[in-house]
Amino acid sequence: MFTLDLLNRAIGGADCCPWGAAAGRRLHQCSPLRGRPLYTADERRRRDESRWTMVQGVLAPLQFAVFVVSVSLVLRYLATGSGLGVATASIVVKTVVLYVIMVTGSIWERDVFGRYLFAPAFFWEDVVSMLVLALHTTYLIALFSGAVDAERQMWLALAAYASYVINATQFVLKLRAARQQEHLWTAGAALGQPS
Repeated sequence: MFTLDLLNRAIGGADCCPWGAAAGRRLHQCSPLRGRPLYTADERRRRDESRWTMVQGVLAPLQFAVFVVSVSLVLRYLATGSGLGVATASIVVKTVVLYVIMVTGSIWERDVFGRYLFAPAFFWEDVVSMLVLALHTTYLIALFSGAVDAERQMWLALAAYASYVINATQFVLKLRAARQQEHLWTAGAALGQPS
C-alpha cells in the first residue's frame, strides 16, 4: 500500500542535499547529510587550500557585473529596438564568462569534494547550473544558426538570465547558511558542546 510515510522515506533516501535545510525543511532521518555541516574539516581545509576558491571568488562577482550590464542592454534593445549589436555582444560575453566559471567551478568541486559535479553538498545548485548552461547554449545556437529572429533571441537570453538569477540565489543562500553553520559548529566546539 502506498502511504505518505513511504513517500517521505523515499524522498528522504534520495535527498542528498541540505538545500531544504536552508529553506527550513528538516533533513530526513536517514539522509547522509543529517546534522553534517556543508564542509567537513577536511573539505574545509581543501577548500581553503585550493587556488580555485580564489578564482571562483573573483569570477562570481565578475559574472554578476557582466549580467547587470547585459540585462540592461537587452532590455534597452527590447524597449527601443536599438543597440542590437552591443546587446548581442554582451550576451556572448556573459555566456563565455558562464562557461569559464562552470569549468573552474567543476575543478574546484573536484578539489574540495572529490567529484567534478553533483557533490551532495551542491547537488541542487549543480542541477540548476545545468539548466542555466543549457539555456545560454541554446541562445548561442539560436544566434549563430539564425533559427529565430533577434527579438526572440533576446527573450531567450532573458530566460537564461532568469535561470542564472535563481542559480546565483541558490549559491548565495547555501554559502550564507554554510557560514552560519560553521559559526555554530565552531561556537559549540569552543564550549565543548555538540551543535
